[in-house]
Amino acid sequence: MAYSKAIVRLSEGANKVVIKMTNNLSQETEKKYQALIHQLKNMKSVAVAFSGGVDSSFLLHAAQKALKDQVIAITVVASLVPEHEQQRAIQMAKETGVHHILMPGKEEAEPKIAENSVERCYYCKKHLFTMMEQRAIEEGYVVLVDGTNIDDAQDYRPGRKALKELGIRSPLEEVGLTKEEIRQLSKAAGLSSWNLPAMACLASRIPYGTRITKEKLKRIETCEALLLRLGYRELRVRDHDQVARIELNPAEMTKFLQSGHQEEIIRSFKAAGFKYVTLDLEGYRMGSLNEGKVEKQLKVKS
Repeated sequence: MAYSKAIVRLSEGANKVVIKMTNNLSQETEKKYQALIHQLKNMKSVAVAFSGGVDSSFLLHAAQKALKDQVIAITVVASLVPEHEQQRAIQMAKETGVHHILMPGKEEAEPKIAENSVERCYYCKKHLFTMMEQRAIEEGYVVLVDGTNIDDAQDYRPGRKALKELGIRSPLEEVGLTKEEIRQLSKAAGLSSWNLPAMACLASRIPYGTRITKEKLKRIETCEALLLRLGYRELRVRDHDQVARIELNPAEMTKFLQSGHQEEIIRSFKAAGFKYVTLDLEGYRMGSLNEGKVEKQLKVKS
């Protein structure tokens, strides 16, 4: 096994993989990992919906450990995903040596996605995973798995409904692995993805009820790319029409205010199409646009 010193192989058989972990990982985490490997082996072969993020990277790694060459990765080159994240997924898949299939996607052209209702994620997941499932079957893989973890149930995620309807398996969630445990296991396995910040599609920066356009997606990506280049790590640029609301990890706010970057940021954001540039004093938090969300369809702005 290609694990770091944190993990020592005990035995490996046709139907069973047994590993021993040091005290760096709890017995509970070790037990969940064993359950994951067992579950994947029972699937015989899998296609992994691969984004290159923490969860799908670890799932792909575990699937390779369990199933050897009976694994493929499928990535939709999606318009809602930043270019640098797509390139990272391509590079990471290349490093694993797994057969990696790239599929073109134009989600913003799908009416139910573009109108950006509170059910947007459901329609988007249904669209993307239907594409990937069909391709997986064409390649001879009847089981498509994704990297949903147990913590994802804590946020508003209508996309999970689409996965269940399509019969997509979520092994990390099924064995109860948390995001933190996945990071720990990824680090122990020597995966460079272990400490990547949380990923989310660009549409998550646009308030529900505001139509998604190529122009909005492009300016969000451009502005976030600038902040990343300036050294900020965990961030979102929320698009409120004329207003850009920057969310940063609270630990980086002092750096932001003292860096002298403000002039360049303001100039670049305005060039991208924003009139006002603001810093959210609450900082980055997952799904901030779900705060105060009402469980009903919002009227779509033209």
